[in-house]
Amino acid sequence: MAGEVLPTGYGELLENLKSRIRTARVQAALAVNRELVLLYWHIGKEILQKQQQEGWGAKVIERLADDLRREFPDMKGLSRANLFYMRAFAEAYPDREFVQQVAGQLPWFHNVTVLTKVKDPSERKWYLRACVEHGWSRAVLLHQIESGLYHRQGKALTNFARTLPAPQSELAQQLLKDPYNFDFLSTHDALLERDLHKKLVEHLRDFMVELGVGFAFVGSQVHLEVGGEDFYLDLLFYHLKLRCFVVVELKTTEFKPEYAGKLNFYLSAVDDLLRHPQNNPTVGILLCKERNRVVVEYALRDVSKPLGVAEYRLAQALPAELRGALPSVEELEAELAKLDEGNLEEQGYGG
Repeated sequence: MAGEVLPTGYGELLENLKSRIRTARVQAALAVNRELVLLYWHIGKEILQKQQQEGWGAKVIERLADDLRREFPDMKGLSRANLFYMRAFAEAYPDREFVQQVAGQLPWFHNVTVLTKVKDPSERKWYLRACVEHGWSRAVLLHQIESGLYHRQGKALTNFARTLPAPQSELAQQLLKDPYNFDFLSTHDALLERDLHKKLVEHLRDFMVELGVGFAFVGSQVHLEVGGEDFYLDLLFYHLKLRCFVVVELKTTEFKPEYAGKLNFYLSAVDDLLRHPQNNPTVGILLCKERNRVVVEYALRDVSKPLGVAEYRLAQALPAELRGALPSVEELEAELAKLDEGNLEEQGYGG
């Protein structure tokens, strides 16, 4: 009641109980999700076995879906199409332990997204594990798949193995990609470096998604004074896992050896002027429109600071006369929803 004097320690107790209740609710939701995914896996496994042993076809699965929905009218997810997804899910992941420990940590339609968009078994498991680790939403997961993150991760040319201690060098290498996809920007107009920098800042949220989890934005055109002269860093980040500053420099031309020397200078300046004693050495990322692998390897050979070089890709702009002739995103999604079930049957999931 208002004005009532609360006993000593009441506020602390209340906050502790709130925290415990929130944690329990999250754990309960995760447990329910895990049980649902395991249930779907068991249903899919039973259907798969019957198809293999009895030769069941799509008609039987349709009848099964009708009967299950009649018995459990309040339960969603028992449609004919979802039963096909369950069958495909059980076939893709025969190991119950993997389903329980990895796939079961994700919502069902995260699993369906990976199942329908990715064909290689190892790649599927990689996306599921990455999704669990980074907590991607379904939209971010789909973006990562469509941008080919699995094939780009850890592919930047770097000198990390020589300039960083082993644990940090391995983590830093995996964080860098090649190429980086800036599909939220267009090549409709030729970009100068200042334009590219400005557009990335304007689309900072999309840029951060492409950089990956752990990057915290510090600033753009960050001023450094060295020897009485002014210098400006294109973009400065701090990485929470690496525990270091990350300098990103942008070049709209092909890589040139002198770019590595300039970025090496910037890293030295950041280490001296901004880095705290508890921070690890600053890392540099040079993003170029193009790069020659051999030239980059020579340029990085004697650079003393940890530096990586990668290309970036922009979205290809559509000719003006075609823009109004293409279907909208909503129209495409509606058509894809209709095709989902048919695609499963074409892949052998329909019996």
